[in-house]
Amino acid sequence: MSDHCSSSPSPIDPRSGFCSETKTFHSLSPPVPLPSPSFPLSFPSFVFSFLPSPLPSHLAYIDPATGFSLSFPDLLSQVHSLTTHLHSRISKGDVVLVLSPAGLTVPVLYFALLSLGAVVSPANPASTSHEISRLVSISKPSLAFVTSSTSHKLPPELPFILLDSSDFKSFLEPLQNNNYGEFDTDVNRVIYQLDPAAILYSSGTTGRVKGVMITHRNFIVGLAPLVAAVRNRTMPAVLMLTVPLFHIYGFVYVLKTVALVETVVMQTERFNARQTLRAVEQFRVTNLPLAPPALLALVRIAEEEGLKWDLSSLQMVYCSGAPLGKELIHRFSRCFPSVQFGQGYGMTESAGGCFRLYGQEGTKYSGSVGRLVSGCEAKIVDPVTGVALPPSSPGEIWIRGQQIMKGYVGDVESTSTTIDHEGWLKTGDLGFINDDGFLFVVDRLKELIKCKGYQVPPVELEDLLQMHPDITEAAVIPYPDEEAGQVPTAFIVKRPGSNLNEKQIKDFISEKVVPYKRIRHAFFTDSIPKNLSGKILRRKLRELASVRMGSRL
Repeated sequence: MSDHCSSSPSPIDPRSGFCSETKTFHSLSPPVPLPSPSFPLSFPSFVFSFLPSPLPSHLAYIDPATGFSLSFPDLLSQVHSLTTHLHSRISKGDVVLVLSPAGLTVPVLYFALLSLGAVVSPANPASTSHEISRLVSISKPSLAFVTSSTSHKLPPELPFILLDSSDFKSFLEPLQNNNYGEFDTDVNRVIYQLDPAAILYSSGTTGRVKGVMITHRNFIVGLAPLVAAVRNRTMPAVLMLTVPLFHIYGFVYVLKTVALVETVVMQTERFNARQTLRAVEQFRVTNLPLAPPALLALVRIAEEEGLKWDLSSLQMVYCSGAPLGKELIHRFSRCFPSVQFGQGYGMTESAGGCFRLYGQEGTKYSGSVGRLVSGCEAKIVDPVTGVALPPSSPGEIWIRGQQIMKGYVGDVESTSTTIDHEGWLKTGDLGFINDDGFLFVVDRLKELIKCKGYQVPPVELEDLLQMHPDITEAAVIPYPDEEAGQVPTAFIVKRPGSNLNEKQIKDFISEKVVPYKRIRHAFFTDSIPKNLSGKILRRKLRELASVRMGSRL
């Protein structure tokens, strides 16, 4: 996957990382040492190799809802015990479905399954039986770990183990010879970095659910730069995890924090902004990764009620999962002036983040998701001509690196459509990289509104709409129009008690944009449908718009 620029002293721009010969952007971060890809190594072994001896005295995981916690010695003990108990039940390469709400047993289970060479396949516990059947048909698990509240959703032929049963709890009890890693001596459990580690579910760039196969190597390559970045940190971070553990965002976070020797305060109940701020005060949280809807909820609380909590420990809020408008970032900075703001960009298919933005960069390059992480490359490609573009030119974002997925499970056609023969992952996102190497994501290519031959990014209009004091949330979609092709159509959640009407919305936007970007239709709704990473479910809104427009005729 090397090119002329990366293999010889050639013209890589020191500001942007752009190679004019190959039209490729390179990471400007120093390279991070990695184990040889052929060296037998599981992701858990790589994670645990960073733990100091003696083990840290602070806690590894805290559940604020129950008050339960796990120390680092407890974590290693439980992983070893569970791995030993499951050794005869699970073979290397077995796919194991995990259908459970967040809880302290989930990271223990993930580590144990990965250590055994099983392929972990976590799914949303809120999924219906029909949806679970579809996922099972993709990943073909031989066993499931569920709770008493989710077991009824499984196909009847799939065997399962209850995580909230007394039997499972006994699997976590310390063994007499509690020496983590003893099972690695079994020759049948030699795990290679290129072995599959997880199947996570993604709609990819087509909207159809697919199983993303991620290897141990993918996770190792993604973790290594993060470990290098905190090498000189004197105080361990306390991170509050509010994102779901079955999503790539939460899956990676809940495991990587062990290598970073961080304490995780795990939100196991539905997100609540006040409870989150209360937990930040109680547990002296320093880092808070959020999905965009959660960030918006925190900002609203701060604007409407003020900050009643001691948040002096909070150093960084990090947001990823969906594009953020500049106005929301500015609102956050006004409400939390002493807290640094960071963003990132990645996909399930890239096993996490490929671009990251931290600290003062977040102020200088507001709206950017950061620079390429070590080991990553990117191209910005004209979606019509396929030509790679120079800095500050918008096009489809392509990324390449050792963290890119192995492929979609059982779907060669989708894999070859998404990853080309040179290893470039076509993200389906529109964006540009500026002259300083910072990526700005504009929108999904397929979600751009084509109005009178012009491209209108919905995110731009949503950002403007959320500036209105009577608008709580907004989403913009294309609606067919005989003359213009498509016109911007807004769905609005009003502030309670507001008398805002459609004409006022149209006038508000008309003052701020060129004519072809103006809102042509506006509908009021109680909520904006989103997935758990915060991405707006525009397909549902398009269906709703058709119904609403029909009722107007």
